[in-house]
Amino acid sequence: MAQHFADFPAEIVIPSDTEEAHRLQQQIAEELKACRFSEREIFGIKLALEEALVNAIKHGNRLDRSKMVRVAYVVREDEFHIRIVDEGKGFNPQDVPDPTDFENLERPCGRGLLLMRHYMNEVQFLAPGNCCVMWKRRNGNSD
Repeated sequence: MAQHFADFPAEIVIPSDTEEAHRLQQQIAEELKACRFSEREIFGIKLALEEALVNAIKHGNRLDRSKMVRVAYVVREDEFHIRIVDEGKGFNPQDVPDPTDFENLERPCGRGLLLMRHYMNEVQFLAPGNCCVMWKRRNGNSD
């Protein structure tokens, strides 16, 4: 899996604020559009990105605006890579209940991870679990 992850040219640091996260999502969406990612791909990437950023802000940094979220990404003609790191103690993704199991259908936890894995080609959590790295290849079709 790790062979797909890129070197990142720069890192953006945002406070634990969902408005800041939204602005970053919009910026990334514009770059994806400029690289001719399809509307469907941009939708999926934005959704996965929103889930990852909200998890970092809400669960990792506990909505503490003094804690930062570090984001590094690169958009290329055929792929998108992103790394999101929060200041939390991390988590084990294996401990998150499967939201598709019958007993968990009415529980909200785990849905974000499911969406991230659905829309991205790869999602990886690096130890201690406060770093998420995702990758998406452009399929070349236009919507």
